[in-house]
Amino acid sequence: MKNNIVFGMPTLIECKDIVDTVKLCKKLNLSFVEINMNLPQYQIDFINKDLLKELKEEEQIFFTLHLDENINICDFNSKVAKAYVNTVVESIKLAKELEIPVLNMHMAEGVHFTLPDKKVYLFDEYKERYLAALKKFRDICTKEVGYSNIKICIENTDGYKGFMVDGIELILESDVFALTWDIGHEHASKYKDMKFILKNSNRLIHMHIHDAKGEKNHLVLGTGEINLPERLKVAKDNGCRCVIETKTIDALKKSVEYLKTHELI
Repeated sequence: MKNNIVFGMPTLIECKDIVDTVKLCKKLNLSFVEINMNLPQYQIDFINKDLLKELKEEEQIFFTLHLDENINICDFNSKVAKAYVNTVVESIKLAKELEIPVLNMHMAEGVHFTLPDKKVYLFDEYKERYLAALKKFRDICTKEVGYSNIKICIENTDGYKGFMVDGIELILESDVFALTWDIGHEHASKYKDMKFILKNSNRLIHMHIHDAKGEKNHLVLGTGEINLPERLKVAKDNGCRCVIETKTIDALKKSVEYLKTHELI
């Protein structure tokens, strides 16, 4: 076993600002908050860096970042793609300033055309351009992160398409990139990505944990179908940070209680 698991929480709709979020984090004896940059108050231009520094030092917690889920650095519109790349670069700069260890990122699947017998994903159809854009992005991020310990972690969502797997393998050639395993999404997608993630478990450093039933996820821990002790063993073996990614305060509290009751926290 490498390390004890470090547990954190996401930013929740019910917590209107970062102060309330950090108060809840401390009340539940969690170690960090994952700031969700989909929310308007956590856009890069609106984040109060001085306040985050103050909270971090006073409350002895830390932050991770969940990048905007709309980010598509391979968009065929070069101006749009550049804006997304710049957003990630600015987020890396913020992470350096606040000693944020993880930027969590989704892989965009892009646009698809629905033909009579199949879906054709444009990133697959134009894979050479797709991979070239990812390589350029990888190299920009590698240079920007430099000698810091920041990792950009790629999260599984609805099951990686073949071209996404090729893209992830390409960007994992840089040590700046790593993996996030979302165990609820994994269950809902019928374990499409488990083989790939476990094959690359040496690059797994971050996890999103929530329970799931069928395709419904983000449930309270212990109320679904996931073998949580088994998943948390993987987290412990790899020294992962784990975000308890439920969506309400009540569900978060119940999930923390589950972990305490089962001596997992």
